[in-house]
Amino acid sequence: MASDKLLRTGVIGALLTVLCCFTPTLVVALGAVGLASWAGVLDFVLFPLLALFLAMIGYAIYRRRSRV
Repeated sequence: MASDKLLRTGVIGALLTVLCCFTPTLVVALGAVGLASWAGVLDFVLFPLLALFLAMIGYAIYRRRSRV
């Protein structure tokens, strides 16, 4: 089903975004490859991504419930 795939994508994306947002995982990875200067703009990218994935989860749940 399309809503199951959408829900799975939303959950995985939200988990990865939260992992990179609230832990220094992404900062360490960027520092390891020499892109540590990008760490300052991560909040401008990660928070909207988190909102997008949470909206995707909400929409998938809405579609799943409205079909029943």
